[in-house]
Amino acid sequence: MNEQRLLQLAEAAGLMVEWEDSEERPQRLSTATQRELLARLGYPADSAEAIKASLERLRGPQSPAQWPPLITAERGIATDLPSPLPADTEFTLCLEQGDLLHDRLDGRGRLPPVGVAGYHRLRIAETELTLAVAPPRCFTPADASRDERPRLWGLAVQLYALRRPGDGGIGDTLALERLAQHAANAGAAALGISPTHAMFSADVTRYSPYSPSSRLLYNALHAAPETRLGEASVKAAINRCQAGEAMAQLEADDRIDWPRAARVKLGWLRELYDDLMGREDDDATQARRDLEAFRTYTGQVLEAHCVFEALQQHRAERDWRQWPAALRDPDNPEVARFARENAHEVGFHAFLQWLASDGLGRAQATAKEAGMPVGLIADLAVGADAAGSQAWSRQSEMLEGLSIGAPPDTFNVHGQDWGLAPFSPQGLVNSGFTGFIEMLQAGFAHAGGLRIDHILGLLRLWLVPHGASPPEGGYLRYPLDDLLRLVALESWRHQAIVIGEDLGTVPPGLRDRLAACGILGTRVLWFERDDEDEFLPPPQWSSSAVATTSTHDLPTVAGWWAGRDIEWRSRLGLLAEGQDARGEHAGRRADRARLARALGLLDGHAAADTLDAADLGTSKVLDACARQLGLTPSPLALLPVEDALGLEEQANLPGTLEAHPNWRRRWTDDADALLASGEVRQRLATLSAARRTSRSDDEGVISDE
Repeated sequence: MNEQRLLQLAEAAGLMVEWEDSEERPQRLSTATQRELLARLGYPADSAEAIKASLERLRGPQSPAQWPPLITAERGIATDLPSPLPADTEFTLCLEQGDLLHDRLDGRGRLPPVGVAGYHRLRIAETELTLAVAPPRCFTPADASRDERPRLWGLAVQLYALRRPGDGGIGDTLALERLAQHAANAGAAALGISPTHAMFSADVTRYSPYSPSSRLLYNALHAAPETRLGEASVKAAINRCQAGEAMAQLEADDRIDWPRAARVKLGWLRELYDDLMGREDDDATQARRDLEAFRTYTGQVLEAHCVFEALQQHRAERDWRQWPAALRDPDNPEVARFARENAHEVGFHAFLQWLASDGLGRAQATAKEAGMPVGLIADLAVGADAAGSQAWSRQSEMLEGLSIGAPPDTFNVHGQDWGLAPFSPQGLVNSGFTGFIEMLQAGFAHAGGLRIDHILGLLRLWLVPHGASPPEGGYLRYPLDDLLRLVALESWRHQAIVIGEDLGTVPPGLRDRLAACGILGTRVLWFERDDEDEFLPPPQWSSSAVATTSTHDLPTVAGWWAGRDIEWRSRLGLLAEGQDARGEHAGRRADRARLARALGLLDGHAAADTLDAADLGTSKVLDACARQLGLTPSPLALLPVEDALGLEEQANLPGTLEAHPNWRRRWTDDADALLASGEVRQRLATLSAARRTSRSDDEGVISDE
């Protein structure tokens, strides 16, 4: 009986007791894991009495007074309310645009269809809440290009890897502007960029773009203040800090020294801020007015982050969970007192955010003015660091004691623990999805598209208890309908496309659901194979997904062809049990032959079952892969810059920290010259021509798996 009640509680709390792994084998959570996860979720289950009490807490709202502050709806469709009300109950709807509507519930006690998308105010049964009415789907490439059958292409860029003279050793928004101009001139419609989320200015050893302090704001180290305050002011600040020699050394390196580069840049940025706040000339006065307007517009989201940054700089403990109790609560009067007494320091961090936001906005404006129908595609990380600003300022929306990860699968046999703080499904609902909406708005603010990393998390996340191994975790459900509606609403409000990274252990039916919502999936060359392990011909790729050769977590084309990824995994002990480098290289020789056949490169070697890396020129393979990508029916093909350039090393090797130079590699040429070589120009021209060919021949297109 207790096990049945435990199961009832687990399902009520959103745990997925049964699921299929990446090999479609059925799996089930043990009762011990159920109890552990439930306890971490705040629903004790160690006794019959505890289970009963937890179930009582999970009862849905019984009256309008218990309704959440926001409910979602789809435009033109009647909406069920959180708890029943009598048919014909009167209500008032104040539309976001200002119109006031009076009506009654329909015969089934539902809100009748609302024809206008937006965040409206609903007054009913002596309660008031927000009704978020979403369009039926997101803004799409067809909407962006005004073409019913778009065949766009773009580049995927690691922003930090870009170069320009004076960048101080870290790619910035001015280099991004320049690359956007050149990419647009080559015919690109979009430029996907690595995450630009806010990091830790007080702890510059943390630099993974997928482990940010906050997804609500931006990474100040990508700021290029020259574009806003002028080169003369920047050079003067650098000279006063005597930072020129260090910057030259950092710029000469082929890998980013994040801690040193961050300290140097933050040093002269602080000097620049102090100078700006102390000057009385017209330019400084106007800049201060603009900064103040930015602070007013961005509001409490910005102020909370800036106070956190100042506090973290002030405290010896870098993890806010170790601070005194008063400082762990952002609403405590002690925090407000600290902010008042350290207003200049708080203002410095607002200044940094102003510069970063301004730079991203300029890069997007440049991309659009250069003719890109989409422009920048921002990247939304799946979670934030539990020790960071977002977790501190949004504690009621986050889960403590659990981190986001992934179960064991074919590519990560030990599973993964990403160390990221997850949203609380109940916390999201109780807050009116405030943090989720703010996160979307920050991502869309300076972009024509948003890539949502691990979009499977809108339905479920694999959560690992702190101190446990990844296989000891479990899946927790999230309110998919609500989240998809909010994504669609914000997508249209910002006129921006949405891409979902839907790789890994994908729940049945989710890809169809995302496609119906206008969210593009992601199809990667290495995974597009048939039951015989042969690479799919382009017409058999999905027309509901972005097509790409690789991702930041996977080998580049040149690296895969050379077996570079096998060398790394073997050296670092990342091969699965029973695997060794010799066997992996043998398998790769067979895979090269499969890929060469699919690309039409075997010619006289059509009967070959294996190929060594030297049997075909890498440049020829790169060109053929670009063409293959272009011939797919995808509305948007994204070629990673690494594959445009023919680089062997990948940006990130999952499962490693210091052993592999993750997020540290810089490209050799400046942004102005990155696409200038004859080989790169020809490769992009091949991709562009293939896109035109694909548009003219849609035979064999499939909508999805």
